[in-house]
Formats: sequence, structure tokens, C-alpha cells
Amino acid sequence: MHGSVPVQQDSLSATLTAAAALLATDPESAATAASEILDVYPGQPQALLLLMSGICLIGAIEGARSLIEWMADEYPNVASVHYELGLLLGRLDANDQAIDRLSRAVALEPNHPAAWRELGHRLAQKGDVAGAQKAYVQHTRLSLRELKLIEDAAGGAEDVKTENMLRQWIEVSPTDVLARRMLGELVLRMGRLREAELALKEALELAPDCDATRYFYCMALTERMDWKAANAELQILLKKHPGDPHLESLLVGNLAMRGEREEALRLLEKLRPQTIDDRVVWVNYALGARTLGLDTQIVIDAYRKCLELDPSYGAAWWGLADLKTYRFTPADIATMRGQLDRSGLSDSLRCHLEFALGAALESEGAYAESFEHYQKGNGLRRPYIKYNADLLHNDIMRAKEFFTPEFFAPRKNTGCPGPDPIFIVGMARAGSTLVEQILASHSQVEGTMELPDLGDMVGELAAKYPERSFPDLLSDLDDTALRRLGEEYLERTRYQRKLGRPFFTDKGGNNFVYTGLIQVILPNAKIVDARRHPLACGFSCYKQAFAPGALLMAYDQTEIARYYRDYVEVMDHFDRVLPGRVHRVIHEHLLGDPETEIRRLLEYCGLPFEETCLRSHETERSIRTSSSEQVRQPIQKKKVEAWQHYDAWLQPMKDVL
Repeated sequence: MHGSVPVQQDSLSATLTAAAALLATDPESAATAASEILDVYPGQPQALLLLMSGICLIGAIEGARSLIEWMADEYPNVASVHYELGLLLGRLDANDQAIDRLSRAVALEPNHPAAWRELGHRLAQKGDVAGAQKAYVQHTRLSLRELKLIEDAAGGAEDVKTENMLRQWIEVSPTDVLARRMLGELVLRMGRLREAELALKEALELAPDCDATRYFYCMALTERMDWKAANAELQILLKKHPGDPHLESLLVGNLAMRGEREEALRLLEKLRPQTIDDRVVWVNYALGARTLGLDTQIVIDAYRKCLELDPSYGAAWWGLADLKTYRFTPADIATMRGQLDRSGLSDSLRCHLEFALGAALESEGAYAESFEHYQKGNGLRRPYIKYNADLLHNDIMRAKEFFTPEFFAPRKNTGCPGPDPIFIVGMARAGSTLVEQILASHSQVEGTMELPDLGDMVGELAAKYPERSFPDLLSDLDDTALRRLGEEYLERTRYQRKLGRPFFTDKGGNNFVYTGLIQVILPNAKIVDARRHPLACGFSCYKQAFAPGALLMAYDQTEIARYYRDYVEVMDHFDRVLPGRVHRVIHEHLLGDPETEIRRLLEYCGLPFEETCLRSHETERSIRTSSSEQVRQPIQKKKVEAWQHYDAWLQPMKDVL
């Protein structure tokens, strides 16, 4: 017992609030407090409702029913009383009586969304489909209005406040489809992809016919690189909306990412002749064309069409900048400056504009001003990112402690013997796409993508063994279990292999944290560490506007440097405990002496030398990374690295490194 709440004659509202706060933890005290309030304020409706709730929670349902029925007689025109009685009768399976009370509640208070929702539930249970649909429509309409007020109250851009309000709303109304969808859209925009997927999936389960929810669910699955599931959802939508260019343009990119190049090209060609006044379609079209390796001018024209429709659309400006080969005109720079001077621009649009303008000014040699815009772009993105550098550091420390010679010694012959995968690991922007393109130019190797499967498998393992964290749980797996994990990985990635070649690449850079796992489940797989000068790599990340949910550490110099330092530390550890297991390609060495480095790489992979690997820029394949245009050009050494122009502003990175 928390004790009773003293009733102050001059603070009824505060006393009621204090009593209500006890409901969740001590309903008996809440009921006692309500009784004491009623001693001072006989018949006070809120205190009576509070007393009824307390009585219900301590299990005296019939007593609560008698009280609330008396209240309904005493206060026949108070909607909340009829609503509470309707809820209680519903719990007692008195469905017809519940419908009667809830109908009175909405008649007295037509703008009561919770009452409409509960009435819909009760009518649906009775089999009154038409009545239930009408009630649900009213609930959705009212919820939309109230949630819009929540969004407006948060100031539009203050997404964190909006998120908190939506979560509070969902706690009160867990079946509110609209709230869950809005939450999903919000966290998707913030780059928290797993949370977005779950929220949108829950909304879709509650309302499977809602096309808007399904579309955003597709977007979340796409960003999480679950292209198979995303395409299945897109096909459901296309059956209802055949030929929709919005859906088809998204499908193009997803087909390309699944390695279904011919189908993607066919669909892209179908879209091309159309006159479409939709900026999202044109951006999707540009991304699809770029991924498929079509002529760069086609990509540029698509982005330009988008900007004709909306010159503030930062994603299109950044798309041009991200080509790395596009040169902005003075008019382009002036337009971007003008858009940034506008008020009311969303943080997302402004962020992409800042990065694009930074890139444009860099190409003009205006490095100081360029850095200011890169810094502003990162400053706009970072508040929306949930990232804690300590978590990776702790994972690295655990990996170093766990993956010892003593762990590996008895597991020399474990795992699946298949030699198929070539894992390319390391930091983003370290030259991994070039390494992949070189390998994919070999007749025995198929270049795939940054595959999510290994990380997904670790997540599933952690869920299966909740009492043990990764990598500790590996101690519980016998030889059979480890072999099956290797076989599972090969099976899960098979959909990406279209060419029938014996080897394939997995360019998931973050897989460096799973080096020890790869050793025990796929001992004959190859692991290539693509490495680049830390400041070159770090600054290249810092000036890149990555896709939502990707490279969460990339928006703060200190966090980038800590990530690089942890990555090098764990790879050094594996060099010591598994000497020769990992082959390292230093980006600067590769650019300086391509043939020597390529021969070394192929020898490590057990592949005969092929001249085509020296002409990797001629290899036609789908590439969806920010380096796609660069790797389609001949390998050449740069006279000056970009980071050297910005050295004066990289002190936070240097302090950590």
C-alpha cells in the first residue's frame, strides 16, 4: 500500500491526478483515494470513475458494474460514463448491452474516437459488418484529426517529440491503425528501419486492405535490403493498381538488387516513354537506371526532370552530386542556395541540399564553404539517428575475449566446406566496390551486393538463445549446428546467384565483426579486408548522405573515427589468432599498382589471373553504391586525396585516431 492521498480542497485536479497515477501500481490505494475524494466532493464524476477503475483492477467486477450503472442513472448525459460502462459490459461479454451504452456515448459525444473504435469492435463481434465499418471510419477520421494536432504541436520538424506523443497514444489505443502507420512512417524517415518495419507490419495486420500502409511497409523492407519480401508486397499492390508508375519505378530498383537484371530493364523501358509528373517516380527511375549501369545521361535527365517539377527536392540534387562525375553549373549552385534560404523546408530536404551544395562547392575548389555545408548536412541528420559508439566498442572487446586460439583449435574441421563466398569487409568508402567489381570481372565469380543475410542470421540466433549474447552463444553449438549455419547462409544467398558461377561476393562491410563466425561456419570462404587511409575513408563518409538506416556513425567526426579504430583493432586481433586468414587490399596500393594488387587478390582467392580483371570498368552489372560511376572508369591514382583539402577541419577525427 502506498497510503492514501490527502485531499486538498483547493487542488482537486492535482489530487485526482495523483490518485489516478496509483492505478497502474496499486489499484487498491487508487480506489481508497477516490473514496476519500468523494467524502469531500460527494458525487464527483471523475472520482467515481476512478473508484470504478480501481474496483475493476482489484477484481471486483460486479461491484464496479453496480457503481457505474448507478452513475449512468445519475449522470445520463455524460458520455464518458456510458463509455466506461460500455467497456465494462464488453469485458463481461454482455455485447448487446455494451453496444447500447457505447451508442449512447457517441450520440452524446460524436467526437469521441475511442468510443467509436470500441463500438466498431462490438458491432464486428455481433456480425454487423456495415455498422462496424461506419464506426471504424468515424474513429479513423477523428484519430487523424487528433494525431494531426499532435504533429502540429511538435512543431513539424521536431520528430522526436512527435514520436513520443504517438507512442503514448498507442499505449492508450493499441489497435489504432493510423497511429501505428504514422509512427512507422516517422521512424522510417528517421532511418530506424527495423522499428519502422515492425510498426508498419503491425498496422498492416490490423488493416490489411490499407494500400498506403503496405506501400510504406515496402519502403521499409527495401531500405532493410529485404528485397524478396518487398517485391512480394509490391506485387500485391500492383494487382490492385496495375501499371502504377510509382510502384513500378520502385520495383525496378528492387529487381535490380535481386539480380533480376533483364526484368528490371524491361520494366524500366516500359516506364521511360511516359510523361510522369511525379518527382518520386523520376528519382526512383534515376536510381534504377544508375543501378543497372545505363548511360549516365539517362540518369542525369531523370534527376533534372524531377527538379523541374520541384527545385527544392533535395534527394534529386544529392542524386546528381552522388554520381561523383557530374559538374554543377553556377546556375545550379545559385538555385540550391536559394532553396536553402527558404523557410519551412523540411530537415530531410534541407539535409540533402546541404550535402549537394557542399559537393558542388568542393568541385569549385571552395573548400572552406564546402565544409560548412557538409557540416550543416551532418548536423541536420545526426539528431534523428540512434547510435551509440560504445555498443560497437563493447562488441569488439567481447569478440577479442571470445575468439581466441583456444576457441578455434578444437573447431578446425567444423562448418560447411563450401568455398563459394568471398566476403569483402571493412569501412564504407574504403574501395570495397572496386574490389568487388574486379572480382566480378572474373569468369568464375559473380558479384552480388551488400547482403544482409549474415547479420540477420546472427539476430535470429540471438533470439533463439536469449540467455546468451553473441558471440558467447557459439560455445553451445556443436559441429552439426555450425555446419547447418554455413549451409543456411549459402541457401539464403542463392537467390542472388543468377550466372551459375562457382564463387560469389558478399560486400556487407559490417561483416568484419563476424570474422570469427565465418571461420567456424564457412572455413573455406574467403575474407577480403578493403582498407583505406583513415582520414580519406573517414572524410569520404562524412561528406556522404547515406540512405536511411545505413552507416549510422557517419554523421559525426568522432563517431566515425571511433568506428574506424574499433574496426582496425578487431581485424588486427584476427590477424594474430588466425594468421593469413584475411587478405588485405590497401586502396592506395591498388590505385598505385593495380596489376600487382589484383594478382595478389586472385591468388588469395585461388583464382587464375584473367586480363578482364584489369579492365573491370568494362564489366556490365548492377551496382547500387555511391561508387557506381567511379568503378565504371579505368583505375587511376589520384594526385591529391580529397581529405587533404579539408585537413584543417578534421581535428576531431585526428584526435581519436
